[in-house]
Amino acid sequence: MSGTKRNPSDTSLNLQTDWDVVIVGSGHNGLVAAAYLAKAGRSVLVLEKNDYLGGATTSQRVFPDYEAHLSRYAYLVSLLPQQIIADLSLNFETRRRQVASYTPWISPAGAAHGLLLWNDLPEKSRQSLAELSGDDSAWNGYQRLMQLETAIAELAWPTLLQPLQHRESFRKQLHSADQKRAWEAFVERPLGEVLEELIPNDVLRGLLLTDGKIGVFTHPHDPTLLQNRCFLYHVIGGGTGEWRVPVGGMRALVEALVTRCAAFGVRCLANTPVTSIQVGTRSHEIYFDTGDGTSSVRAKRVLINAGPRTFARLLGEVYEPQSTDEGSVIKMNMLLRRLPQVKAMGVTPEQAFCGSLHLDEGYQQMLESYATANSGQLPERPPCEVYCHTLTDPSILSPELVAQGYHTLTLFGLDMPYRLFQVEHDQRKAMVRERYLDALDRMCRESFRDCLALDRNGQPCVEVKTPQELEQEVDLDLGNIFHNTLSWFFTDDQEQVGQWGVETRYSGIYRAGSSAKRGGAVSGIPGYNAARCVLEQW
Repeated sequence: MSGTKRNPSDTSLNLQTDWDVVIVGSGHNGLVAAAYLAKAGRSVLVLEKNDYLGGATTSQRVFPDYEAHLSRYAYLVSLLPQQIIADLSLNFETRRRQVASYTPWISPAGAAHGLLLWNDLPEKSRQSLAELSGDDSAWNGYQRLMQLETAIAELAWPTLLQPLQHRESFRKQLHSADQKRAWEAFVERPLGEVLEELIPNDVLRGLLLTDGKIGVFTHPHDPTLLQNRCFLYHVIGGGTGEWRVPVGGMRALVEALVTRCAAFGVRCLANTPVTSIQVGTRSHEIYFDTGDGTSSVRAKRVLINAGPRTFARLLGEVYEPQSTDEGSVIKMNMLLRRLPQVKAMGVTPEQAFCGSLHLDEGYQQMLESYATANSGQLPERPPCEVYCHTLTDPSILSPELVAQGYHTLTLFGLDMPYRLFQVEHDQRKAMVRERYLDALDRMCRESFRDCLALDRNGQPCVEVKTPQELEQEVDLDLGNIFHNTLSWFFTDDQEQVGQWGVETRYSGIYRAGSSAKRGGAVSGIPGYNAARCVLEQW
């Protein structure tokens, strides 16, 4: 489905006026919270401004001429705890990609090669790294980094569905040498230091750095340690950091959540934008647009599953972003008639596109692309990652398209901060589209562009979304896929210890989305924590 559509008869005219909980925004976190609260016996109303449920966690028929439902904005899953799936009995599964990543590289003699890292074939990964570095130094450094990632994941991951702990509380839990080294590497010192110490090869070092840059504008030695927080979000999921494919696409998660919400009695209204919230003492008044005018309901608790700008607007506050709130992303969705052959000998198209395909993401390249973007210019060779959903899960395509060999590709561009598109938006958008297609052409033995599907007008099936468009369409402030500056998995504020990271200065009003502490990505964690907080305070 393109999203759960609103029933035309389901209007505000037959709404009850008083609710236990009203949730603003139907992104997956809002739906997670709604399901938990309704399961606990609370009356819950979800109000959504769009004509579909799911927010950024949705699948849509991006190219109308083809029956292909792409996960348009979010596409892989690592941070969704199994506990949430089990608690809510969600009919949702993810699938392992055989290949973790592929990175093309060129030898000093000019020959095309490719680094293949496999999810379950360590010896093949070691051999591929040995070909890249000439010995086992890259493999040994990579293994050591993985040990440190495991040590920090074992410490942090189990706590994300618990009340906040103080930094010092975690520090006191550091017992093994690996835990202490991991804490220093990922929490205390800039990420670039451990990468430069352990990883001797530029290609591998850059590949690993990307986990610290996806969605944010930063560099390996950023003193704010934004890169460290971003890196941790990408390597602790499930205790392993593996990113898996949602079977059926993101719509499958939304469908599963909507189904359980309905079973628990949640009422969901799409096409119903909330315009303001009047804070009360024992209850709050929520005003929303019905299409024919303004209506309102009262609720004892209000959960806001939206970005900080919307939060501020609804409560009459001034939105004051920090510099680190700026998003840095280009999203590009594509439909291919077939996968192209790649230049690297011995690498099949299925291997190259199955995992995360890294292009122009060498460590030195990304230092240069960051500096170029920071100066206000578009990088000549912007770094990006590409992912093919349909190699692991073809169910998002019609059987006819599967039989004909069609595939979807999603590209995620780095070092594309919001500020770059504040001027000459349309021209720069067109320019980066061509630069990404050029990058894909360079790695292929044939024209990548010739493999793209064409719509009925003969135009390539390519969709590009800039930070500004992500802001306008799915409420991602400043184009930030995490809503605002990523938080640590702990707090430095003693007053927040024991809280859930969703509380606000307003009694009975909570953040239930990515802008909550420990929010960001497709996790359901803020939704779970908001529900727990509400139920504890009831």
